[in-house]
Formats: sequence, structure tokens, C-alpha cells
Amino acid sequence: MDQFTINLLFVGASFALYIGIAIWARAGSTSEFYAAGRGVHPVTNGMATAADWMSAASFISMAGLIAFTGYDNSSYLMGWTGGYVLLALLLAPYLRKFGKFTVSEFIGDRFYSPTARLVAVICLIVASTTYVIGQMTGVGVAFGRFLEISNTWGLLIGACVVFAYAVFGGMKGVTYTQVAQYCVLIMAYTIPAVFISLQLTGNPIPALGLFGDYAATGEPLLAKLDAIVTELGFNEYTSHNGDTLNMVLFTLSLMIGTAGLPHVIMRFFTVPRVADARWSAGWALVFIALLYLTAPAVGAMARLNITDMFWPNGTNAEAVSVEQIETDPRYDWMATWQKTGLLGWEDKNGDGKIQYYNDQAESMQAKASENGWQGNELTNFNRDILVLANPEIANLPGWVIGLVAAGGLAAALSTAAGLLLAISSAVSHDLIKGRFAPEISEKGELMSARIAMAVAIVVATYLGLNPPGFAAQTVALAFGLAAASIFPALMMGIFSKKVNNSGAVAGMLAGLIVTLVYIFLHKGWFFIPDTNTFTDADPLLLSIKSTSFGAVGAMINFAVAYLVAGMTKPVPQDIVDLVESVRVPRGAGAATAGH
Repeated sequence: MDQFTINLLFVGASFALYIGIAIWARAGSTSEFYAAGRGVHPVTNGMATAADWMSAASFISMAGLIAFTGYDNSSYLMGWTGGYVLLALLLAPYLRKFGKFTVSEFIGDRFYSPTARLVAVICLIVASTTYVIGQMTGVGVAFGRFLEISNTWGLLIGACVVFAYAVFGGMKGVTYTQVAQYCVLIMAYTIPAVFISLQLTGNPIPALGLFGDYAATGEPLLAKLDAIVTELGFNEYTSHNGDTLNMVLFTLSLMIGTAGLPHVIMRFFTVPRVADARWSAGWALVFIALLYLTAPAVGAMARLNITDMFWPNGTNAEAVSVEQIETDPRYDWMATWQKTGLLGWEDKNGDGKIQYYNDQAESMQAKASENGWQGNELTNFNRDILVLANPEIANLPGWVIGLVAAGGLAAALSTAAGLLLAISSAVSHDLIKGRFAPEISEKGELMSARIAMAVAIVVATYLGLNPPGFAAQTVALAFGLAAASIFPALMMGIFSKKVNNSGAVAGMLAGLIVTLVYIFLHKGWFFIPDTNTFTDADPLLLSIKSTSFGAVGAMINFAVAYLVAGMTKPVPQDIVDLVESVRVPRGAGAATAGH
């Protein structure tokens, strides 16, 4: 059986499972569509939350970014994991106790203002749409490779699949689909990692193998990797080479952005009790840790394997020949990935070899000149392909490659569905029912939610065709927007009795607008290519890149909110009492809604 058929079997079987679950758990009421009827078990919810959380950015893109940068990109791991702890401890139980369906509804009620609710909806839609672009990018990469078609066609097919099960299932269908997707994606991530760790270090646990010895030479794996990459003119893998201010702000943006992501927060509205929200968060952390502890090993081992493939006899010997790439079965993965447009190489100097090195490094200029090299000949290696290509690079069995295909798609589709649900509920529940048509029937509200989701899929697909970065970088922009707009409003809503409606609205608008403008100045207006004024290599403010500005936006949000609140009417006593009742750690009896 050829690899294409194996891929189709794995991907087809997993999709049949997801769509079957969505039909079985089809939402029949708004409570089931928005909150799965509030009857989800904490372990089930923890697993669904982990799948919702571990998106294409985590599964497909993060290890690739770590692999080609090293220590400096560990901030993705630190920011996302730390942020989840913040969410679990500071927000989830209190929001569940408040007893509403959506984040915007909480902000509207807490700040006793339809305007605050409307602004929260706008913030939510902007952040979630940016996030969906990253997921659709990942969907396009995965479908493109495993159906052996272009990236664009992969994206369009993926959009149709998301539409099929997210629009009909609602939160109830998405919850149980995400449980299945978690099982698929965690097996798809860890099984190849175990194989590769055994190959390179003899240790079946990748996280331990990372700090073990390289089997071929007996030296520490990371020392071997450091030596190889520095010989090729790249930065040392295990050292900090970037800007510390930017790294700190980036990590902080990811942390507080995580705690402000509406599609993750919504998952905590699906459990029966406040205590279950805490347990859900704990279980989700366990399930997330299984992937996040493995990711650094996947990145490092893949980088070592790739370098070995291009320099099979060591960096001081001959590079791999074009003939070997074209005839050796171990290099078949390169031709397959080339079809997607995400991998490319060129024999620039016509010597029949493909030299992979850092042609920007001064240390390599003399060696390149001496050997007649005319630049790095690995012209394109998209970071988003590394995890998906990893089993092929390591020459693992065909069924492992098929499993990874299914896992990559599960990761992207599970988060895309959660985000689309957040967008649709914001439009139908907060905008249409909450503001424009309060008398709308439950059936009408469900229909408007599904139409909103369909529109969101079309927009995200269009933007996903020309994303503003790799999947994880696009997602980081979304985290920055959530950090600057939603997180401060939630924190002040729960823990401050001084911030009134005027302060909350002014803070959210200030944080969102400043951060959005900063991102557009660096990534192009509305992410349209070549409309940017600055680049992340040469940013507007100090060394702060567009992906790191969310933390600054959050500080502006807090400052503006407290300043405006201090100049306007104090918070009414009934709202002060409401804040007190939400923060009392006992049952859900005192919460506003009788859920």
C-alpha cells in the first residue's frame, strides 16, 4: 500500500469519526449550542479544552520555530503554559460562577453597560478571527501535503470540513469531537517523538532523551547540535541570542493573552459546578503537558536530523548531492513537500550539491568563497512543515506518517471549531439577541449563530491564503490582541470594585486600537502584503516586535480604565455586591444566573 493511500485511510477514518460524533451530539437548543447543556464531566472537559488549546500553532508550528531558532523561541512554551495557569487560577472558576454563556455577556453585566458588551464583542471577534487565520494556515499545510495538492486547495478543503461539523454540532458536538481529536493528536505527536528519541539517544522518553547522549558519538545531544549549527554559521542552539526586553514582553503577551482567549474561557461554562471548572483546568494542564514536555525534544532532534541529511558526511565534508536527493528513497520527502510550495532548494553554483548554511554570517564568508558557494541553497523550509515532515525525515513506518497527518489536522480543526463557536456566539447571542433583536426566538438565534459561523469560516479562509506569518506567529498576534483588550477587562471585572462602565469601555478600546495599529504598521494594514511601514526586524518602538506588543497594550488598557473610572461616576452598590458574590468561593448559589 502506498503512502498516499495510508494517509487517506488515517485522515478519512478520523474525519468520519468527527462528523459522526457531531451528528450524534447535534445541538438542539441554545444551551447545548453555547455551553453543551452544562453537563460535561471535568475530565472530558479537560481533554476537550486541551484539544481546543493545542492548535495548529502548538502541534504543527511551535516545534518548527524552536528547531530553527533554539532557546529564544522557548518563550512560546513558557508563555502559553504560564498563561494557562493564570487562566485556571484567576479567571475560570469566577467566570463559571457568574453563570453566563459568553465572555462578552459577563463584561456587559459586570460593567452594567450594553456598550461594554458591544466593545467586548468587537475585541473578541478581532482576536478570534486573527487566531482562526493561523489555524486555517495549518489546515492548508497539512491537507496540502497529505493529499499531495497545493497549499491553497488544502485550505479550501479544510474549510469545508470545519463547516460540516462545527456549524451543526455547536458546543455539544464540538466538545465530544475535541475529545476524539485530543486522542488522535497526542498519539500522533508522541509516537513519532518516541521513535526518533530511540533512534538518536536510545531513550524512549523524548523529554529525557533531549538531555541524553547522542547514540552515534556518545556526546550529549545538545552539545552535538550546538557544534553542528555553529559550524554552519547559525546561532548556538542552547544560548540566548535575541533581545531580552522583547523576549520578556513576548512571553508576558502570550501568558495574559492565553488568559483572555474567549474560546478557551467558554469551555469552562460547560461544566455543572464551579468546583468542576477548577478540576477541568487541572486536567487540561495534565493533558497539555504531555505535548508541551515533548515539543522541545521534537524541535532539537528534527534540527539534528535535517542537518545530517544535508551534510551526511559531516559539515567539513561534501554536502548532499542533487542526484542523491532525486534517487535515494530517504530523500523522497523533499520531492513530496516541494509540491506544496513550502520546501525549495536550488543548486546556485552548479556543482551538483545542495549547501545548507547561514549565508548571512560573517564567519561563513571565507569558507563559502574558498569552496565556491554562492549562498544558502536550501531556499525555502517553511517552519510549519517540520512536525508533519519529521516522521519522513527520520524514515519512520508509513502508518506513523499517516497518524501524524490525522494528528496535524485534528489539532488545527479542533481549535478552528472552538474559535468559530466563540465568534458565532458573540454575534448571535451578544449582538443579535443582546442588542438588536432581544425578542428573537431560540430557533432564530440558533440559525443566526450558524450563519455567523459560516461567514467567519469564509473570512478566515480568505485571509489564511496570505497569512501574516507562520501559524504560531499569526496566533501570537491574536494572543497580543486578547492580552491588550479582553484580559484586563476580565481581571478588573472580577478583582476591582473601582472600575466602572466608562473606564472599562475606554480601556478596552485604547488597548485594542493601539495594539491593532502597531500590528498593522508592522504586518500590513488588514494583513494586506506590502502595506506595512515597519518590520519586526526594525520595529517602531525600541526592540518591541508586533508579536510582543500585547503586553504594552494591556498596560495601556489598565492605565486608561483606572484613569477614566477615577474621573467619572463610581460603581453602583448592586454591582459592588455582585463582584463580592462572584468572588466568594462557595458553590454557584450566589451567582447571577440560576445555572
